[in-house]
Amino acid sequence: MPSPFPGMDPYLEHPDLWPGLHLYLTVKMADLLSPQLYPKYFVSLEVRMYEEKDIESLFVDIPDVSVLSKKEQTNTSNSTESQVAATATSTKPITVILPIPITIRQGYLEIQEVATKEVVTTREILFPANKRGGKGRKMYLKKREKILDTLTNFIEIDLLRRGQRIPILNHKNNSHYQILVSRGKQRPRADLYAFNLQNQIPEFPLPLRPEDTEPIIDLQGLLTTIYDVGSYDLKIDYTQKPVPELSENDATWANNWLQQQTI
Repeated sequence: MPSPFPGMDPYLEHPDLWPGLHLYLTVKMADLLSPQLYPKYFVSLEVRMYEEKDIESLFVDIPDVSVLSKKEQTNTSNSTESQVAATATSTKPITVILPIPITIRQGYLEIQEVATKEVVTTREILFPANKRGGKGRKMYLKKREKILDTLTNFIEIDLLRRGQRIPILNHKNNSHYQILVSRGKQRPRADLYAFNLQNQIPEFPLPLRPEDTEPIIDLQGLLTTIYDVGSYDLKIDYTQKPVPELSENDATWANNWLQQQTI
């Protein structure tokens, strides 16, 4: 069963779902590209690891029941009410969150030339930590700056509405999502694909050597496949608000759209 949304599904941005989706996208894109690039190039799946200590921001505006079934939500709600009542009489403890660092594993792809082992293209899908203050953002921006100072081609995919945009000069982009394609020999110019919740995700090329044909990446098709493989229709309750929440106008559009899909 496909996602009910025409493009990016905002419910997939939920912090409980995003790490798995990120992994799916990284692996599935490698599966898609490998046969198209063989035998001149090979796809290398890399992992960047770091500790995130600012875990308080991970829990901001995240309701515990946003993707649970209605039955589970009812039980959880009753339990919460009982807990609050118990707390008022100081007979039971309340749940708190301690500042314990968590390890984040962020996968990315490198396209390497077989003959030279040189990295020709790097592809990144942003993680929430990349768009918050803290170590995750600092590490990512440092790596990004290093790549942009070389002739390595660079793709940056941002499918997250929440957080601070990664810097782009001379352009104020207010779209929900964006894909940046930067060819090493054309810098500082780059191609920006900006799109919103209401739009299909645009196809974009994978830049290689100038003499090579560039494969076209159908990210929308990949997401549709992943949605089915991951059984996300069973994990998401579309009667609840997405996390992060939509603006008033976007929420109205999304509610109307979801109602039309169920008619």
